[in-house]
Amino acid sequence: MSTILNINRRTFLGGVAAVTLVPGYARADESPVKGGTLVAVSHPGEPNVLTAAIVQTGQVQSVSSKIFDGLIRYGENFAIEPELAQSWKTSEDGKALTLHLRPGVRWHDGETFTSADVKYTFDEVWMKIHPRARATFASVETVEVPDPLTVVFKLRNPSGVILGALNSVELTVLPKHLYEGTDVLKNPYNSAPVGTGPFRFKEWARGDKIVLERNPDYWDTGKPHLDRIVYRVIPDATSRFAAFQAGDVEFGTLSPISINDLAAATDNSKLHVEFGGYEWLASAVVAEFNVRRPPFNDVRVRKAIAHAVDLNAMSKVTTRGTARPGTSPVLSTQSNFYEDQGLPTYPFDRAKAEQLLDEAGLPAGSDGVRFSITLDWLPFGENFLRYGEFIRQSLKRVGIDVTLRNQDLAQFFRRVYSLNDFDFLVSHRAGFGDPQIGIDRVFWSKAILKDVPWSNASGYSNTKMDGLIEAAHAAPTESERVAIYKRVQIQAQTDLPHFTLLENKQYTVASARLRGVSRGSNSAYDPLKNAWLSS
Repeated sequence: MSTILNINRRTFLGGVAAVTLVPGYARADESPVKGGTLVAVSHPGEPNVLTAAIVQTGQVQSVSSKIFDGLIRYGENFAIEPELAQSWKTSEDGKALTLHLRPGVRWHDGETFTSADVKYTFDEVWMKIHPRARATFASVETVEVPDPLTVVFKLRNPSGVILGALNSVELTVLPKHLYEGTDVLKNPYNSAPVGTGPFRFKEWARGDKIVLERNPDYWDTGKPHLDRIVYRVIPDATSRFAAFQAGDVEFGTLSPISINDLAAATDNSKLHVEFGGYEWLASAVVAEFNVRRPPFNDVRVRKAIAHAVDLNAMSKVTTRGTARPGTSPVLSTQSNFYEDQGLPTYPFDRAKAEQLLDEAGLPAGSDGVRFSITLDWLPFGENFLRYGEFIRQSLKRVGIDVTLRNQDLAQFFRRVYSLNDFDFLVSHRAGFGDPQIGIDRVFWSKAILKDVPWSNASGYSNTKMDGLIEAAHAAPTESERVAIYKRVQIQAQTDLPHFTLLENKQYTVASARLRGVSRGSNSAYDPLKNAWLSS
């Protein structure tokens, strides 16, 4: 069970292991209060759309998950629970997954939700513009809809990844009647969405607020309890924390306040800090190299960078020790898939870094500089600037001159995923509970996708890696799939186009008035249909 962490300043500064666990948001003897407005904060930054089927960034997913229900949802410990699909079954040979949809569900405009919406979204959205769906559905031959309440995934071989991916955040179902025949990426409903979830889109005053209102026709009778949710746009972390302290903001996910204010937040009796609910997200801070051009087309240079950055010090300096140094593209918390035997590692060693750079023909000049490069940092707030600055200082010590480049998110996406005009970057990668979803997209050559954020930006292409990934997709048993992904990790750490810097530890900040928030494994994106505010 996830828990809210109530930690005083001394125990926080001493490390996250020394925490006192207290009960969650609601007491068993409390009854929900109807009505009220929950004021949340949009972080990191303001979304560019409000539909996670189109853009899979945290600020989009946080809002979209209130508007759209998923086919399934996650409970505690990755338990898969019904949502729009009220039941499912897998055939005896494992080659058909049949979903039985919930009857009586309506889109916010009154139209009936049916299997045709799922089929349309699979064909025209997930398989065409989603960065991870090609890997998730690699074993799917066809999707059949024999009646309005039945969806059948016909498979070439059994797949252990599909069902868990069908949640509202990862694979959002769009209304066919509003998207069919349109340019999906330019459809106006991306910014004024019509969903099936507990809250309906009401208003978006850009740069100021996003307003959602209660869906009075929601299929889960009596839900939601809140009348509305208002997302405020507050770009500055210090101002966000001040708003929490003043009670002007009562909910924020994805580390909405600076790590420097976290101890003060845990000392505030009117606030709760929650580290649970991010298990499915499996958040990592990563470096990604553009292997299409020098100097990072040379694996020795990539390995030199890895040796030059002290990840233990990076965790202490940039996250106050809340993050764990990275060792693999699969995080150590994903214990079923994580490989800890024979995995190439790159311990902090400046002498080794300099040796590799010398071997790569990049000696230091008279000024001590070997070469100059640009580091693009993901504009998700000051944390990524802090990571970039730590890397800049680290590489300076081995003769690499680094310039940090600032830009907004749209420019970052265009530069990295459309133009491929970068040297290397510090970014975020989510594991999404399964490496077939979380890491194929950065190591599979078929995931080199123009204009698709979070795909294979590095341009890395290796026939051996492709063979491993495709063998995992076709594995006849789950144990064989797991075994192959352990080999994928070894290959990824050998070639190193993409390097895990930190296993991130995200947190939620909430008012002590907030009750009824889910404890599921991805409750950072809870739809808040059970949430309410005490007086």
